[in-house]
Amino acid sequence: MYPIFLKFGVVTVYSYGVMVAIGFALAAALIYRRAERFGIDKDKAVDLAIIILISGILGARGLYVLLNLPFYLANPVEIVMLSKGGLVWYGGFILSLAAVIIYIRMNSLDIWAVVDLIAPYAALAQSFGRIGCFLNGCCYGIKMNACAPLAVTFPSGADPRLPVQLISAGLLFLIFLILLVRQAHRRFGGEIFFSYCMLYSLKRFAMEFLRGDNPRVFLGLTMSQLISVLVFIAALILFLHKARLWKKSLTISKS
Repeated sequence: MYPIFLKFGVVTVYSYGVMVAIGFALAAALIYRRAERFGIDKDKAVDLAIIILISGILGARGLYVLLNLPFYLANPVEIVMLSKGGLVWYGGFILSLAAVIIYIRMNSLDIWAVVDLIAPYAALAQSFGRIGCFLNGCCYGIKMNACAPLAVTFPSGADPRLPVQLISAGLLFLIFLILLVRQAHRRFGGEIFFSYCMLYSLKRFAMEFLRGDNPRVFLGLTMSQLISVLVFIAALILFLHKARLWKKSLTISKS
């Protein structure tokens, strides 16, 4: 693959970082463009995007380090080497959500408007990040026969692998399109955000079976799959609860 996008003297620009930056810039621009439709000041929408980027990277890296703690205790310098990959989305999701909630409360914003605005573009940004993973050669798929149509051999000389990163990127872009359509017909607060959580957790659960880099920790499932199950159940319960309240309010207004 192409882990190095550009090298100029002592300056090295990594492909993974470039794709993350493109995804973030595009998502931030679209959030800025649609912010006022959700009653959110555009400048605050940009602030939120920056907060999500920083806290998301810190959380995703932090959880990855915790899941591989013995290695990083022996090699602490590696903790800051993001160019080699090593981000767990759920860690970024938890920390960025906490940071967003704090910002929302400090600025008296509508939490459901904020998360419903951001959700589709989070999936869009993630799709670019997965392309970055492919270029970087991390988050690789299961081993394949060299003659298989989708088999990809990385420059390291490892066995041919399924390009699960690109499959994941395509599914994330599909999630983005679905949520974008639903966003235009949003019925109740939290509908788009909880839909995002359910769709992403389903996607992640399925993709983990095709990953070749994550160990099985319980009942043949990876840590990300176990978290996906919890996220899906929680999101489904909250989605149904909010939908029930919305239907109830419609009944009351008609009576």
